[in-house]
Amino acid sequence: MITVEVPLSGGRSYPVLVGDGALGELAAHVPERARRVAVVTQESVPVEVDTGREQRVFTIGDGEQHKTVATLQSLCEDFAEWGLTRSDCVVGLGGGLVTDVAGFAAAVYHRGLPVVHVATTLLAQIDAAIGGKTGVNLPQGKNLVGAYWQPRAVVCDTSTLSTLPDREWRCGLGELAKYHWLGGGRLDELDLQEQVAACVRIKAEVVASDERESGRRALLNYGHTLGHAIEIAGGHDLRHGEAVAVGLVYAAELARRLGRIDDAAVAEHRRVVGEYGLPSRLPEGLDDDDLMTLMARDKKVLDDGLTFVLDGPAGVEVVPGVDPAEARAALAAVR
Repeated sequence: MITVEVPLSGGRSYPVLVGDGALGELAAHVPERARRVAVVTQESVPVEVDTGREQRVFTIGDGEQHKTVATLQSLCEDFAEWGLTRSDCVVGLGGGLVTDVAGFAAAVYHRGLPVVHVATTLLAQIDAAIGGKTGVNLPQGKNLVGAYWQPRAVVCDTSTLSTLPDREWRCGLGELAKYHWLGGGRLDELDLQEQVAACVRIKAEVVASDERESGRRALLNYGHTLGHAIEIAGGHDLRHGEAVAVGLVYAAELARRLGRIDDAAVAEHRRVVGEYGLPSRLPEGLDDDDLMTLMARDKKVLDDGLTFVLDGPAGVEVVPGVDPAEARAALAAVR
């Protein structure tokens, strides 16, 4: 098993445990004073946990349509009915949707309970469960309501990935492809445990340098500006990682239009996305106006026009003030 530390100030650093059998370490990372543990999960998650405490399972719905303020309220009401206190603990057991919602509930219920995440999907293990970003969606966009709430630990038992459906696996591959440009390189040449650990190391280092996304942490959203817009505009017909893959190719095409990269760099984006078996074109039926509106609502947007994470001579950077006409024109390259 590999342990990666997320180094944070104020005594808030925490371990990410990666490997086959990591689930057996969960109870050791539940705070000692916790008498009860609320395990938040979904009926589709085929994993059970033993927290070593009195525990109750709370299920939320499957799919992005359940990642809402209403789900958060219902979950907190159920916590209150059970009598969960500030001394107790929440465990998020599942994929990125679960860890986002469970983490947000832990952040706001009684103004903050400790949370431990057990990530059971590739997406959650390499990205979503790590770093403390939690939240729910609004009709206007993804993750527009949320909080930063760091977990006490993250457990990434790679044996849980063996039962992932193909679409869920591809969802994680989109994030894995993203890490290629964030220092990961040829992750496809590593075994699964090392792939997960390599991504966790990259994310841990970035989070430690910019916990609340005032600058550098936005690099982790490479490919996400269009990706999130595709998810919302398309009613989540594409899974998150699939949409991010299209977003990566789009970001490369936009960067070329802006003179930041050359044809070879665009071809490299298409090669990596293609080798992971991911889409590189927009789904049929999406309207440019809708996509532009949604990208303008992205959380990275500053006062000075559209903001994107783009490749360039110095690597991937946050680029504010992108001309909307250039952003619109680049959409044609992924149609």
